[in-house]
Amino acid sequence: MQQTPSSKAALPPSPLTIPMTVALVAVCVLLLDQLTKSIVLRELAYAQERVVVDGFFKFVHWGNAGAAWSLFKNLAGSNELLAVVSLMALLFLVFARNQFDTSSLPGRVSMGLMIGGILGNLYDRLHPARRHVIDFIYFYAYRESGAEIGFPAFNVADSAICVGVGLMLVAMFTSQPPAKRAPAASDGEQSPANLSAP
Repeated sequence: MQQTPSSKAALPPSPLTIPMTVALVAVCVLLLDQLTKSIVLRELAYAQERVVVDGFFKFVHWGNAGAAWSLFKNLAGSNELLAVVSLMALLFLVFARNQFDTSSLPGRVSMGLMIGGILGNLYDRLHPARRHVIDFIYFYAYRESGAEIGFPAFNVADSAICVGVGLMLVAMFTSQPPAKRAPAASDGEQSPANLSAP
């Protein structure tokens, strides 16, 4: 029996169908994240550092088995636990994407940034030769004693996740609500229909 256009339109979308913009952004983030980490692996030995601006910024090669900003890195089995958490977060974003603002371009870009960032760090955690996330971007300053104090090292994936979350919040709060019907005219006030009437 041949399907009519109306019957095709009635079919629900697949839960795995991802908008093209979301997929493209996610793939670009994943590729950029892994490319930069590959360069770090090639150019810097583990725990090696390369100063770019003394007292402000340098590239490092650090391993992070914890969460973003090195949280819970000393927890036993943290890498495996966070790999499961990352996978659950990824599945949540994919299956619950319609609960977020993905109708606008900023909403779709933010979703792609978050998915790509999660995939980038998840790949590190599951890679048999790594088993930890590679962090290499480090901003720091010197204390008066000469010791360093710095922001926790991070990577492209971390940046994409943070920017994606921020952009999603902005998109949600700035999205236009559905247009409301015009209020009924009050006593002594004519509505547009009444004005146009002879």
